Amino acid sequence: MRLTETAYAKINLALHVRRRREDGYHELETLFAFVDAGDTLSARTSEKDELKVVGEFATEIADPFGNLVSKALGKLPRPDGLSITLEKVLPVAAGLGGGSADAGAVFRMVRDAYGLPDDWRERAAALGADVPACVESVTCIGRGTGTELEPMESDLAGTPVLLVNPRVALPTGPVFKAWDGVDRGPLPEGSPSLIAREGRNDLEAPAISLCPAIAEVLAALRETEADLVRMSGSGATCFALYRSADAMRAAAEKLASGHPDWWQLQGKLR
Repeated sequence: MRLTETAYAKINLALHVRRRREDGYHELETLFAFVDAGDTLSARTSEKDELKVVGEFATEIADPFGNLVSKALGKLPRPDGLSITLEKVLPVAAGLGGGSADAGAVFRMVRDAYGLPDDWRERAAALGADVPACVESVTCIGRGTGTELEPMESDLAGTPVLLVNPRVALPTGPVFKAWDGVDRGPLPEGSPSLIAREGRNDLEAPAISLCPAIAEVLAALRETEADLVRMSGSGATCFALYRSADAMRAAAEKLASGHPDWWQLQGKLR
């Protein structure tokens, strides 16, 4: 048996940090969306679980056994082992939920081949706050630490999106630590396009304080014909939404010419 899955890149169209909880985590309200591109996982049955990592960012995964793919395999009972090759094209520590997306793809592989246990959501949440959303990879509101999910019909499906990262890894912990603690209010209510337009990312300012290159990326994207420009998650990846694929491609070419060292990915919202 051979299986193939795309680990769809996650973006936060809006991310509101409400408060710090007693357990040390932060109370969040976010609008998750997913791009129709990302890492690729291919698997075949084997006597034991195995993981091989290839691709542009393979070397940034120092410990394959600590990788979320390996941890996801360990969470899911099944009769066979799976030998997985992960093609890592999403940058690491980039606000795209790359590891969570990889884990979500493993859950979908196991679901399609063997079925998932009834408590799969709890098993996914134990791997990370973004993992449950990444299993389904559909537009949804996330609350709590991001694990309380409310799927939404998206009026943004098919929207061209450009992801840009200055090739600076930015771990989540320091960004949350740099947040000023001010509750700036809840997510707007309405359609995904309205929430995205009227929402914000409360981690943008603290992320820029740690990684000034994010401000350069945002400024460059705002000089294109983008309808919306924002940082995703805790950074450092930023995204821009466009009305047409041609406008998105023109922006990608402009940025590639002016900043050939920046990573970028073109796609559409799912």
